[in-house]
Amino acid sequence: MPDPSPPRKPSRLRLYIVFGLFLLLVAGWSAAWVWARGETQSRMDAGAEMLRRAGYELGWKDRTIGGYPFRLNVTLTEARIRDRSGWALEAPKLEGQAFMHAPTTWVLAAQDGLTFTRPMGGPVAVKGKLIRASLSHLTNTPPNLSFEGVELTFTPAPGANPFSLQSAERVEFHLRQAPSEVGDEAGVWLSVKNGKAQLSGLLGRIAGDKPISVEWDGRISKISAVRGPDWPSAVRAWSQAGGRMSVKRGGLTAGDALIGVNSGSLGVGTDGRANGVLDVSLRQAPRALSTLGQTGTIPADRAEAAAAVAQARQTGDLARATLNFEAGQTTLGPVAIAPAPKVYEPR
Repeated sequence: MPDPSPPRKPSRLRLYIVFGLFLLLVAGWSAAWVWARGETQSRMDAGAEMLRRAGYELGWKDRTIGGYPFRLNVTLTEARIRDRSGWALEAPKLEGQAFMHAPTTWVLAAQDGLTFTRPMGGPVAVKGKLIRASLSHLTNTPPNLSFEGVELTFTPAPGANPFSLQSAERVEFHLRQAPSEVGDEAGVWLSVKNGKAQLSGLLGRIAGDKPISVEWDGRISKISAVRGPDWPSAVRAWSQAGGRMSVKRGGLTAGDALIGVNSGSLGVGTDGRANGVLDVSLRQAPRALSTLGQTGTIPADRAEAAAAVAQARQTGDLARATLNFEAGQTTLGPVAIAPAPKVYEPR
């Protein structure tokens, strides 16, 4: 019998081809990541320069961009921004992240907390278990913006004015562009769960030492008109364009007391205060208003008249009434009970 032919050595060509394709893929992906890193840096610089030309003060001490191979991670130390009116925001460390397959969707986190500065009230330090935000759909007006904070504390700096919140179990804020068929409109939603308040005036007397919860769901018309070098300028431009906020629902709960907003429409006057009408439901309103009169928060005659209005409109433990914001005053029915909320400080 003839000897069998020796087996052929397996060809390594396929292995070399696969390995070569893999190296090409890695090289191409690496080049794409380096390009995306450069684009991120250049667009950040261009955006910062545009804000500076508009009158904002913006900067950071150090910036690093990493995250290879699948993410873009941007870390800023001592990041800060300030507008002309005096509002400012600072963070000792601000981290941002976007995936390579979605480079226009960013998640931001401030693990070491942040500080915001009020023009008239001074700085407030914010700490929490979780402080993060997301930003996406950058070509929309406005872009999609969300904020979430868990177990937050608010501490005014020495010498600064008190802040209305001392702590909150959870704070959420969402801003979205309305669908294109609706028009030039945006939706805004705010939620504060189990907050410890430090309120003055009417709301302070209602809340007392009890935990508060806030919810607000509104629609802002003429959103594209909210433009300007600072907050007062942007609000004035929006108001002059006919901008209004329609309130879908909202409310403030403080223990047994409740102010529920069923509907309404709000704007901002030239004095920087809100104007408009809210349809509200009030729980324990006659008792609360009488107490406000006894403590002098509201003049006794006005408190008595407001309590009578609430009593006349009460069914069960809820009174249905209207809050009017006009000429700088808040009125319950025909009775003025407090100044109208201030949106900005006129210059």
